[in-house]
Amino acid sequence: MGLEAALWRAVAFYRGASLVYAAALIVKNFGEYAHPLGGWAVLAVMAVWTLYATYAFSDARRRGWPLLAADLAVAAGCLLATAWVETPANIAGGRPTLPVAWVAAAVLSWAVAGGGKRAGVTAALLLGAAGVLVHLAAGTPGTAGPATFNGIVLLFLAGLVVGHVVKLALDAEARLARAVELEAATRERERLARRIHDSVLQVLAMVQRRGQEAGGEAAELGRLAGEQEAALRALIGSAGEAAVPGREGGGGNAPGAGVGDGHDEDADADLRPLLNGHASPAVTVSTPATPVRLPGPAAREVGAAVAAALDNVRRHCPGGTRAWVLLEDDGAGDVIVSVRDDGPGMPRGRLAEAAAAGRLGVAQSIQGRIRDLGGTVSIVSAPGQGTEIEMTVPGGPRER
Repeated sequence: MGLEAALWRAVAFYRGASLVYAAALIVKNFGEYAHPLGGWAVLAVMAVWTLYATYAFSDARRRGWPLLAADLAVAAGCLLATAWVETPANIAGGRPTLPVAWVAAAVLSWAVAGGGKRAGVTAALLLGAAGVLVHLAAGTPGTAGPATFNGIVLLFLAGLVVGHVVKLALDAEARLARAVELEAATRERERLARRIHDSVLQVLAMVQRRGQEAGGEAAELGRLAGEQEAALRALIGSAGEAAVPGREGGGGNAPGAGVGDGHDEDADADLRPLLNGHASPAVTVSTPATPVRLPGPAAREVGAAVAAALDNVRRHCPGGTRAWVLLEDDGAGDVIVSVRDDGPGMPRGRLAEAAAAGRLGVAQSIQGRIRDLGGTVSIVSAPGQGTEIEMTVPGGPRER
């Protein structure tokens, strides 16, 4: 995990920095030790273990309890060596132990590896006990005064606070990963729902309508198709689709949306031919004189959204209703496509009712597509005043 790797890098940095500080103190006090060579030996052990621990803890496969126990044992051993290297007088006078703050690296390692404060506090208590044993081994038990206990308290707080923060951070990262996973799953469900709406649901709706018009046995077939359409809409809704307020209706695939032109499907495509294919006596398409380019997949999604909007006009408006499609490039990188009709319009709340009923024509076939492209959809409608759907998507620069 990225966060865990960052935490281990921070522990490694602390281990190296505290080693430099301990080395400076050992060099400074070298001539006052009871066993000067012992001070160099302890420093060598600390340096070697720092290098090895940095390497070992960098690999998650090695971060087991054997390595953690060895880390704690080395830290405690260097701490207890103070009783042999230092003079009893210096220990009684409160001089820092040989490794000073370096031993806290083991506490941090336990806190990070244990993923909580319990492991860090345990390591701190063990090292704190080792600090008290230094005075007992040096024959100065009565001199374990404020300096010793302050060090123990600092170790305890380091294990407690760092362990708690690590647990919170790891929990937050896990929740973020879960949220990203759910977002990806939701987008996939929305994509599948759009495909179903643009194909299966439209066919079932057409069979139901034609069956009712034909009567007889065809009417029974139409009734069954209508039941299956309702069941499929309910299934899509129960799969966790987020109902975005949208206009009721269907959507078709844009003409040419899935037709290759001999080029890479991901290459930029001119949006104008996709929209011009919708032109008819009832549909007027207006596009700029120069190409309006989008990435191939984005262009096909915009074309499908426009097809869905025009299909709404055909299905839900009286015969003879006219529609206008306008393509614009605002010069700032956005592509704007508007679909307007002179139909009867929609009453307030109609879109929310359609979405709640599982009719996701606008919610998925239009709004869902544009939202996935990073764009926005604006819908303006009122009874007797027609409907206008404006889709804005990020686009590339226009050819001049």
